[in-house]
Amino acid sequence: MALILNIDTSTDAASICLSENGRQLLLLQNAEQKDHAVWLHVAIDEMIKTSGHTIKSLSAVAVTEGPGSYTGLRVGMSAAKGLCYSLGIPFITEGTLRVMAFAASCQMADTSVLLCPMIDARRLEVFSALYKTDMQELMPASAMVLGENSFAAELTAQKIFFFGSGSDKWEKISASDNVLIGKIAWDASYLGMLSYQKLMNQQFTDIAYSQPAYIKEFNSYMTNRRIIKL
Repeated sequence: MALILNIDTSTDAASICLSENGRQLLLLQNAEQKDHAVWLHVAIDEMIKTSGHTIKSLSAVAVTEGPGSYTGLRVGMSAAKGLCYSLGIPFITEGTLRVMAFAASCQMADTSVLLCPMIDARRLEVFSALYKTDMQELMPASAMVLGENSFAAELTAQKIFFFGSGSDKWEKISASDNVLIGKIAWDASYLGMLSYQKLMNQQFTDIAYSQPAYIKEFNSYMTNRRIIKL
């Protein structure tokens, strides 16, 4: 039995999932981003107790590594690393955009389109990546400023399904007939399916050298923030 605790605090809505052999056992969610740090440890304790297992029953802990909210990424990563270190179990990380794309691939019937998850960064900037529905990565996760010619080459060849918190910006800019915009529900249960595959393939992340995939440097982000003096 592979019992994995899956943690996602990378975006506005946080969730944790306890999965067994990739199948969801329990799922808890939190919609208040500012409360992720307080909510997470209480939620983990509640989930483990409700499941009838103990924390020592875990085979691994998985976490979304980013990109996403800088604070949220640190919260999730710290909790996951702490549990793995104290329990001596494997530490698994997965990209937030890849989890989003995997959720889309599970929910969409049309396998001919490309998948482009987007996370709102700021202004016209988004975190984005591009995948085939079989999860082949065509464009790695990156921070990009959206413009009229974004994805021009890809959209000439085929349709792309854009989704996520940053897709609303793109919908207002793009005029291509090959642009499809929609909503995809995703949570830590999809991370649970991916983390089980990594556990079986022993694709673990080194706790000592791992860090959130911010994509943009944190110091640059703080420098560009507007500071309001009261």
